[in-house]
Amino acid sequence: MTTVATMLVKSLADHGVAAMWGVVGDALNPITDALRREPRLRWIGVRHEEAGAFAAGAQAQLTGRIGVCMGTVGPGSIHLLNGLYDAKKSHAPVLAICGQVPSAELGSDHFQEVDNDAVFRDVAVFSRTVTDSAQLPYLLELAVNTAYARGGVAVLTVPGDVGGQDLPHGTREPRFVTQRPRVVPLAPVLAEVADVLNDAATVTMLVGAGARDARDEVLATAEALGAPVVLTLKGKEVLEDGNPYQVGQTGLLGNPAAQHALDHGDALLMVGTDFPYRDWYPKNKVVVQIDADGEHIGRRVHVDHGLVGDARATLSALLPRLEPKPAREHLTAATAKYAAWRDRQRHLADPAYDSSAAGRVRKHFDNREHAIRPEVLAAAVDRHAADDAVFTSDTGMSTVWLARFVTLRGTRRLLGSYNLGSMANALPQALGAAQLDPARPVIAFCGDGGLTMLMGELLTVAAYDLPVKIVVFDNSRLGMVKLEQEQGGIPEFGTQLANPDLAAVARSCGIHGVRVENPGHVDAAVRDALTHHGPVLLDVVTNAEEIALPPKPTATQAWGFAIAKLQETLVSAHDTEETP
Repeated sequence: MTTVATMLVKSLADHGVAAMWGVVGDALNPITDALRREPRLRWIGVRHEEAGAFAAGAQAQLTGRIGVCMGTVGPGSIHLLNGLYDAKKSHAPVLAICGQVPSAELGSDHFQEVDNDAVFRDVAVFSRTVTDSAQLPYLLELAVNTAYARGGVAVLTVPGDVGGQDLPHGTREPRFVTQRPRVVPLAPVLAEVADVLNDAATVTMLVGAGARDARDEVLATAEALGAPVVLTLKGKEVLEDGNPYQVGQTGLLGNPAAQHALDHGDALLMVGTDFPYRDWYPKNKVVVQIDADGEHIGRRVHVDHGLVGDARATLSALLPRLEPKPAREHLTAATAKYAAWRDRQRHLADPAYDSSAAGRVRKHFDNREHAIRPEVLAAAVDRHAADDAVFTSDTGMSTVWLARFVTLRGTRRLLGSYNLGSMANALPQALGAAQLDPARPVIAFCGDGGLTMLMGELLTVAAYDLPVKIVVFDNSRLGMVKLEQEQGGIPEFGTQLANPDLAAVARSCGIHGVRVENPGHVDAAVRDALTHHGPVLLDVVTNAEEIALPPKPTATQAWGFAIAKLQETLVSAHDTEETP
């Protein structure tokens, strides 16, 4: 006879799932044993269930296929939550299989019992508890199909005794539905929007990850409209490299050229983006938004014309209706500003910059004389990384440096906690990417705070020989929090980190570890790390005082920063006087 656990595992393997992530526990024993006997499905035992959920979500984002993680009863399931919230906000199809107390004990406040259906209600698009073997395959089909259809997390809770039950005679195999139709707006709506864009003297495009499959259509639309293209962070994938219309990003990660393009366009055409920061949208513009999810239309900025449809199909239908704009002044001005800004950034990424006059002025205000500028590190990784590399980045300054100094050329991919904004995501997401294809380079841009939060996963790297390249921006700070405090006029507090030698920690875990403290050694160290066979942790001591200016810093931010730095200087001087 086939058990519930055996069907569950076999069905996922038949569907092409190659790995399951999590921590084993007694409530999951029937499923664990089924995994042991299924050669097509690799079990990756992480040190914290959160990491397993992040890894499964990463795999789902990279492949578009269901990612699977597992947590045992009570605390084991609860530990999945942060990684599952990241999958939810990244619209990644993920199945979480959770253990539960024996079915006879449900509702009795048994040891470790929690109400999983209540716990996961907010994070999941589907959450059910299997209480009888006759509920399969229907509940499994519902879980997986809902995760695909709604782009989110499905949770299937299986009490230990139910997992071991035999299935009724004649139980059929589950079937999963993965396809999603491409929706195109009606012709009258397309004609109306075309008239609006044709009538606008200047148009700027804001393009996000939802247009990843519409590169040719985005470029053709930009050409027809003479429109500069502002990209979101996730929009860098596919749309950044070789795009003569793109002017980088807006928001805190952005640049003045992108903000100029937004402010000086008469109309704003948003394609496949749910960019969340209201303050960075231009004011008093005619706004057209194209999004496959109607719930996204107008929730960030007032939208005059909303088109619910797939980006590629909608732009394809819209393009024949657009009248090419002969004027190119708007596009030329924005791209020229972007080129000038990129040139200034290249100076900062030059290791020789610190010996220049401008560099000496900057270093005069730094209290870490020999620390390495993070721009130098990020640019070195960009130079030496393969064109098919997968990048992950921790939330915070690591993402800032990646956004500004790493070009997503070729078939490079990018993962991060860009909607949830969690710390400690880069390493576990890199594990998920590396397990999918060990031959494809995977590079994690880790902050020291993020890495040390889930540092136990270095042991997972070593145990499963996952060939990730872990690049640590080791500034002994929660850098983004420090910057946010100082911009608000608050002197830095609570952000300092007393780090060990992280390369030595990696070596103690069985990973090749290299520490870099000299700016002149960065390029060679990065090159060697990226060509090393097997996992590497590159611990680079970077300057905590290096900041990234937003595209349009306000007087309030500048004044707050000045006040905070003055107070920090006074505190430092007082501490020095008090030191015997």
